Amino acid sequence: MELEAVVGLEVHAELDTRTKLFCGCGTAFGAPPNTQVCPVCLGMPGVLPVINRKAFEHALRAALALNCRIPERTAFDRKNYFYPDLPKNYQISQSYRNLGTDGWVEIIVNGCVRRIGIWNVHLEEDAGKLVHPEDGQGNYSLVDLNRAGVPLLEIVSAPEMHSAAEAESFMRALRGILLYTGVSDCRMQEGKLRFEPSVSLRPAGKEVLGARVEIKNIGSISAAARAVEYEIERQRAIIAEGGQVSQETRLWDERLQRTVAMRRKETSADYRYFPEPDLVEICIEREWLERLRQEIPELPVARRLRFRDRYGLSDYDAGVLTEERALADYFERCVSTGGASPKAIANCLANDVLRYLNERGKEIGDFACPPEHIVHLVAMVEQGEINVQTARDVFVEMVDRGLDPRDVVRERGLAQISDSAAVAAIVEKVLAENPQAVADYRAGKKAAFNALIGPVMRATRGKANPRVVREILQKRLDETC
Repeated sequence: MELEAVVGLEVHAELDTRTKLFCGCGTAFGAPPNTQVCPVCLGMPGVLPVINRKAFEHALRAALALNCRIPERTAFDRKNYFYPDLPKNYQISQSYRNLGTDGWVEIIVNGCVRRIGIWNVHLEEDAGKLVHPEDGQGNYSLVDLNRAGVPLLEIVSAPEMHSAAEAESFMRALRGILLYTGVSDCRMQEGKLRFEPSVSLRPAGKEVLGARVEIKNIGSISAAARAVEYEIERQRAIIAEGGQVSQETRLWDERLQRTVAMRRKETSADYRYFPEPDLVEICIEREWLERLRQEIPELPVARRLRFRDRYGLSDYDAGVLTEERALADYFERCVSTGGASPKAIANCLANDVLRYLNERGKEIGDFACPPEHIVHLVAMVEQGEINVQTARDVFVEMVDRGLDPRDVVRERGLAQISDSAAVAAIVEKVLAENPQAVADYRAGKKAAFNALIGPVMRATRGKANPRVVREILQKRLDETC
């Protein structure tokens, strides 16, 4: 029996606000435990929540960017459940009148664009965090309620993905939308973006879904993709042996690279929802909505396709450059400067710039190098003034010292030697000093050719134009054969 995987995702994104959803407590990450709390987010008797307008507008922006249908009125509900990290024993969320419904996201898989549906987008308050003994030996847990009440956007996809690759593309597309619209900084290492995939298998061609397994405790997009891939194969093996997949919640164990059982899967019947009595419904005026719509920039998938078509970039290069809005903006500023090809600029950003930033733990927003300097560096390579290896050395110095790369090359005498006569003289010297390599080449050992290039480059301290070196060396060896 041929089986088809069905994957859906619940996504939780903490919104980028300075204060919590219903009170004035701060949201800064890393504060000492239980220092960013007040009677409101602690659920003390006699307190009332007040909605954070910025959080609500962020949620609206996200719903618009996800092509959702936005109602004229929306309201909050109480979701009742009992965990120690939820001080009120209920969570203010949305169920009956969600902020957005019936949306979609475009993803690119193997160069093809397809749409994945968005069932709903709703706004809620985050829960606190349980802290367990690191040695695993203690029989207690501590609770940090700093996160309780932080504005949280939940996005629920339709179960329309059928592979780990599609799920990964969806997660990256969604992260890009949240970043481009500025509603969240999406720092997964701080718990500000969490993905919870649900995986089931069914006979190919059937509409009824199989038992659904939800996966939690995932620390990155790549880990989430691996968890989906593992769970598909785990369920496939169970069915192949004649067993039945249990509907449950499982955890992803990064060390073991596998999912492990956590608990029986809760359903909507396990929660009690009723309208939140302390918050009035919110009227979403059309003028308000249109103002927010006009603020939404060109989104990642559209920009990726435009980069591919306008600048002749590969799908991969366009994807790398558009993953972060700031990087895509920087690329276009470089291209608009003129003087170097978009493809060569893209290679410099994707390789040299991103490597430089990663090695120093910085982001593109911290990169102070003017776009003109990048273009000058790339142009020198394209015009044969310096070679690629020299350009890498110049790049680090020009960024660290804030210099134009042309000044670095002039100051250190790094200009590439392209004069044929000068290169020919060095080639003659190298041939005379390496008679065995010449003999090997004459005997048909073509690898000896590369063995002669190295000494030429060393003799010129790497400044010889590799193309000129190869041409002259080839000509001289062919003459002596």
